[in-house]
Amino acid sequence: MCFGSVEAGVTATATKTLEATLAPPTAHKEQRLQRTVATYRRALSESFESGADTQTAVNDVVTGYNLTSYAKDALKNYVPQLRDTYNASELDDDHPVRFTNRGWNIDHSEERTHEFCWRVPQAGRGNAFWIPLRIDPTQRELWDDLLDGDVTVGEFRLQEHRTNWVLHVTVKYELAEPEKPDDPTPVGFDIGESKLLTGCALTENDTPTQPFIFDGGRARHLRKEMHTTLQRLQERDASEWRVDERFDHYQNALTDIVEKASRQAVEYARQFENPVIVLEDLSYIREHLDYGKWMNRRLHNWAFARLTGRIEDKALEAGIPVRFVNPAYTSQTCHECGHLGSRSSQAAFRCTNDGCWVTEYQADINAAANIAGRLNPWGESLSLKPTGDDSPRDGSACDSTTGHRTPSPKPGQTTLAAFQS
Repeated sequence: MCFGSVEAGVTATATKTLEATLAPPTAHKEQRLQRTVATYRRALSESFESGADTQTAVNDVVTGYNLTSYAKDALKNYVPQLRDTYNASELDDDHPVRFTNRGWNIDHSEERTHEFCWRVPQAGRGNAFWIPLRIDPTQRELWDDLLDGDVTVGEFRLQEHRTNWVLHVTVKYELAEPEKPDDPTPVGFDIGESKLLTGCALTENDTPTQPFIFDGGRARHLRKEMHTTLQRLQERDASEWRVDERFDHYQNALTDIVEKASRQAVEYARQFENPVIVLEDLSYIREHLDYGKWMNRRLHNWAFARLTGRIEDKALEAGIPVRFVNPAYTSQTCHECGHLGSRSSQAAFRCTNDGCWVTEYQADINAAANIAGRLNPWGESLSLKPTGDDSPRDGSACDSTTGHRTPSPKPGQTTLAAFQS
């Protein structure tokens, strides 16, 4: 794999999940898979309901179950996290079977129809069995690295769907982490509703240059359609598998959009000299959509985190440094003078400072420019507090004082009309 030109010795660990579909099993193997899932879920349920919150307590519960030690060890790691980390009060019915990496075993041969075969862990000596895998061809390079030992296997999970079985394998590998150059070109990205993803580079004199927009109209349509569809299913008291099936359908469609948007974002950044990608720190993100609590929790949070994570992953592989900044006020303040502006529409930003050359500006580009502008030479976040008003409109706190940039020469106006969809 090619990871870009970087300073030797500085590395970062990247994590990805490989996905493969099991080839249709024989009736006997299907029964064994079903039995493994049922036994695992009973052990998980009993451990959770017993209140076990340590590995020792979980071990006391699962010892008597007819499960491989790899599944029991995964339960001992996972169950204590359910309440301590995830604050879970109840279990879903469709938990995958988790195995620790000690049980991982695959075989490969180019002479087979399905080149990869997975050895399914089973309790008891000699009971494990092999089953062919249909890998995702876009992940072929990582599967080959897995065979060569260039990546490390973490936990792997077996999930039953209505028509097939799916295997997810978490892998980790070392990448050379790019150093931020002495004379960087900050490239900020804003994830929003008017446009799914907007990028803006600040070149000489902090001038916004060649903005990038990924419209994401399909993503907006999917979110709204999903909300309507799932709400209708819930009102009709549809079966849980039917609801989950529709959710998976929309999530898979959004995954494709995320992959395309993140790839184009990194390609955009690479055109500039010494690019540094600047993203919003997720710990500061608040909900802005009004599609309901269920929708926000299961979809918007996922989509935002996934898009940010995929940009970071692809940038790391391309040798482009990534930095995170506090996004407070980026959509409310003028990128040129720092004053609070007004939004006549979701897509339009207008600066209220009479002394500023900025009049009407594309709102997402303005936000992306603000995000890029918070990368200073020390890699820290620049000013968060806008000039002219010290109370954010969403009622959140502000934790930094204002720092002023030297006004740049007046560039060409990036108007809303130029980016109307």
